[in-house]
Amino acid sequence: MTVASVRRRNVWGWGYEDQQPDAKEMRDAAAGMRSYVGFDPCEPELPVALEDVELPAPRIASPQSLEGICSGETHDRASHAYGKAYRDVIRAFRGRFENPPDMVAYPRTEQDVVELLEWCAQVGAAAIPYGGGTSVTGGVEPAVGDSYSGTVSIDLRELDQVLEVDETSRAARIQAGANGPAISQQLAQHGLGLRHFPGSFELSTLGGWIATRSGGHFATVYTHIDDLVESTRAVTPTGVIETRRLPGSGAGPSPDRMLIGSEGILGVITEAWMRLHERPRFKSSASVRFADLASATAAVRELSQSGLYPTNCRLLDPVLAGLYGAGPSAEGSPSPDGDQVHLLMLAFESAHHPVDDWMELGLGCCRAHGGEGEAQNEARERRADDDGTSGSVEAWRGAFLREAYVRDVLIAAGVIPETFETAVTWDRFDEFHQSVIETTTDAVRRVCGGGRVGWRFTHVYPDGPAPYYTILAPAKRGSEVQQWDEIKAAASEAIIAAGGTITHHHSVGRDHRPWYDKQRPDRFAAALGAAKRELDPDALLNPGVLIDP
Repeated sequence: MTVASVRRRNVWGWGYEDQQPDAKEMRDAAAGMRSYVGFDPCEPELPVALEDVELPAPRIASPQSLEGICSGETHDRASHAYGKAYRDVIRAFRGRFENPPDMVAYPRTEQDVVELLEWCAQVGAAAIPYGGGTSVTGGVEPAVGDSYSGTVSIDLRELDQVLEVDETSRAARIQAGANGPAISQQLAQHGLGLRHFPGSFELSTLGGWIATRSGGHFATVYTHIDDLVESTRAVTPTGVIETRRLPGSGAGPSPDRMLIGSEGILGVITEAWMRLHERPRFKSSASVRFADLASATAAVRELSQSGLYPTNCRLLDPVLAGLYGAGPSAEGSPSPDGDQVHLLMLAFESAHHPVDDWMELGLGCCRAHGGEGEAQNEARERRADDDGTSGSVEAWRGAFLREAYVRDVLIAAGVIPETFETAVTWDRFDEFHQSVIETTTDAVRRVCGGGRVGWRFTHVYPDGPAPYYTILAPAKRGSEVQQWDEIKAAASEAIIAAGGTITHHHSVGRDHRPWYDKQRPDRFAAALGAAKRELDPDALLNPGVLIDP
C-alpha cells in the first residue's frame, strides 16, 4: 500500500488503474481508432507492465520524522516521473523512466510542506511541486541534472479541502491539492462553483491551475485562473508568503501575480481564496455552421468585440468538427481552406435571468457573416460540473472531456496525437495561421510521411483569438520521441517567428523553455532570477523551469 490513497493512478496514461482497458479491449479499440483517423492498419501495442520496469535505487532516504508521508515504492516513483505530454506518455508506455524521483512525499498539512523543504535544503535535494500530474510541457519531470543529491516529488493530493466559504463576498478558501470534481462537489452545497473547467478537470488541482495560469471554461472574460484568484498562500524555502484578500488593488506590482504562473519555482502553493460564481440556471447553446474560414473568423471577431461575452465561443475547423462528432465527417483534406464546414460552438449562461436575447444578438452577428444555426434554450438546475450543453455542442463537450483517454488508445495504435496552443492579435491572425498550418503540416509529412493538422479557437478576446492546434500522424515505432521533437520544434519556431506566444494556457515547463527564452524580455528574466534567489536561494524548487538554477 502506498502512503497516499488506495486508488492508484495509471502509471503511463490518463486516469486510474481501474479505468485502464484490458489487453483485448486495448487492441480492439486501437485497431478501430487507427482506421477511424484514416491510417493504414497497424498491429496495436500494449504498454510495458510496471512489474517489468526496474528503476534506479533511491539516492536519498527520508528522515524518520517524515517517514509517514514519504514513499520510495516503485509505483509512486514511476507515476511521478512524468506529466502527460506526448513525449512523457510514450516513454512511460515503453517502460522508459529516465528521471524518476528518488522519493515521493504526500504532505497532509502545510507544516509538512515546510519540513519537507527544510529537509531538501539540508540534503541538497531538488523539490518538484506536484498537483494532478497533468502537465503537458514537462513541468513535473524531475530532470534536474547532476547538481542535486536527489529529487523529491511533493504531491499535494492530501490537501484537498474547501476550508472556508464567504457567501457574502462569494469566495472560498481552498487547499491547493483539491482537484476539479472535489472542488465542485464541496461548493455545490452552497449553490456556488468555481466555474473553471480545463480539459484536465478530472485530475488537475487548484494549485496546479494557479501555478500554470490554467485556461478554463469561459471562452471570454474569465478565461484564465488569474481572473478567479483573490489571494494566495505559498511555502517557500525562506518562509511563507500570504497575500491580502482584496477585490482589487493598485498597490504596486501584484504579489499574487508573482505566484500565478510561477510553475513551482518560487514556492509551493498550499491554498488560495478563490472568487466563485453562482451555478447557472439559464443556458442557451447553438452550433453555427460557416462555409469558409474567412466568414467564420470574421463572425468570431465581431462576437469578441461586441460586449456580449459569450461563455462558449469555440470555433472548430472541419477536421476537428468531424473527429469530435460535432460536425461533418473528417474525411477529405485537412486543410483549413478546404470546402468543408467550420463549426462554431456558441453559448450563453446566467444564474439570474434568461439569456435568449443575448443568444439572438450573437446569432445575428453570425448570420451577418453567412452563419447558419439555431439556439437550444434550457432553464433548470444542473450538476456542479455540468455546463448544460446539448446536440452538437453536447457531442463536442463529451469528446473534449474524453480526449485524454482517447489519446492513450491512439498511442497504442501507433498514432502521434499532439496539441499546441497560442494566441495572436486579430490583425496578424490570417498570416500567422497560414504560416503555422503550412509549417506544421510540412513537418508532419516530412517526419511521419503523412498525417493531419486540425485546429480550433479555445478562447477569444477583443484583440485576438487563442488558436489550439491538433496533430494526428502515423508514428514510427521506437522513434516517436524524435518525431515529436522535430514536429514540436518546427511548430514552435513558426509561432515565435510569426509573433504569437509559445503558450496561451499550457504553461512553459521544460518543453517550451527554448521559445519562452526568445519571447520574454531579458531584463524580466533577470528580475525573475532575483526573486528566485530571494525566495529559493539554493535553487531547490523545480530547477530548469522558467529560468536556469
